[in-house]
Amino acid sequence: MSDVTLLRIGILIAGLVLLAAIVFFGRPRKPGQGTRVARESPAEAGRREPTLGEMIEQEAAAAGDGETAQAELDLFDRGGEAGGAGSELGKRTSDEFDKIVTVYLAARAGQKLHGPDIVVAAEKAGLVYGHMGVFHRLVENHPERGPVFSVANIMKPGSFDMARIQELETPAIAFFLTLPAPVGALDAWETMLPTVQRMAELLDGVVLDEQRNALGRQRIAHIRDELRAYDRQREAPPLTKPARW
Repeated sequence: MSDVTLLRIGILIAGLVLLAAIVFFGRPRKPGQGTRVARESPAEAGRREPTLGEMIEQEAAAAGDGETAQAELDLFDRGGEAGGAGSELGKRTSDEFDKIVTVYLAARAGQKLHGPDIVVAAEKAGLVYGHMGVFHRLVENHPERGPVFSVANIMKPGSFDMARIQELETPAIAFFLTLPAPVGALDAWETMLPTVQRMAELLDGVVLDEQRNALGRQRIAHIRDELRAYDRQREAPPLTKPARW
């Protein structure tokens, strides 16, 4: 199997969760949809942050594989058709990657994130608008190295159309860290996490992990451990065979 084929397969697999979210959020909710059945008291339910993982997994299972694959190619290959898609600012220097870390900033129940508010929050958090029509965090003084991480709209086609930004409403935005990045994996995460948290404060949103559960300390610690291991693996020297005497 060629490297190009492996790359395209990797792109499809890595984006399945994001596409499932797009499909789910793009459909009107039915009565009772979004309610999680669990044995807990009303007081406990009131303290728990909303979780969307089970519903999105059901939507992903119901989506056709062919439609899913084509939509992923549209999202990752074209990067949207809105303004900014043709910009080189924030473009990766290589199409090769082997890991993607994704978190979501979702509006609270019954609310939406509004386009102008997202733009203001992104600017305050140090993001720039560019390649693929999405926002990027760049390496300070070295934008040519590509994005440390990027921020896309959860709704199709994933971009932010600045010509219609006043009309934009979305239930969530996605922060995705594609590795290898222009900095170490752990450093990239330690840059992305405060940005997500800052924008959540500005937008009064909720930070969710890739399973659409509230991003808690335990999950954050686990991600840090994964990225430390990733950095160590990439820094390890290649194995050599012992010399024969």
